[in-house]
Amino acid sequence: MRERDPMKKYVLIASLAAVAACSQAETAPEAEVTEEVAEAAQPLALDGKATPGTYKITRENGDVIMEEVRADGSYTATMPDGSVENGTWEQPSPDVFCSTSDEEGAAQECADEKYGDNGEWLSTGRETGNTSIVERVEG
Repeated sequence: MRERDPMKKYVLIASLAAVAACSQAETAPEAEVTEEVAEAAQPLALDGKATPGTYKITRENGDVIMEEVRADGSYTATMPDGSVENGTWEQPSPDVFCSTSDEEGAAQECADEKYGDNGEWLSTGRETGNTSIVERVEG
C-alpha cells in the first residue's frame, strides 16, 4: 500500500478552497430604489407648449371665457355669466383641440386652431364655425 503525504492533502484542500472562493459568482449590487416617475409626454398646444394651462378665450361677440386645462385630461371653464362648466379634453395634434362637457348627453366638440394673419391664436369650432381668440394666461 502506498503511503500518502499528508502535506499534499492539505495543499490540495487549500488549493480547492482558494479556487472555489475566487470563482463564486459576484452578487450584483442591489438596485437603488428611486421614486422618479417618468413624465408622460404632454400634448402640445398651437404655441408649442404643453397644453395644460389657463387660457382666456374671447368669442366673436366679445364674451370672455376663462378655461383651466389640467394635465389629468379635465378642464374647468368659467363662462361670461359666471357659470362653470367641467369636462374632459384631448388634443390629437397642436392644431386640433377637442372637449366634452360633463353635462349628460354632451357630445365631443373639436376646434381647428391656427395663427391668424396678425399673429392671433384663432380657434374655430368645427360644429359651429364660430372663431374665438385664444390667449395663454398661465402654463
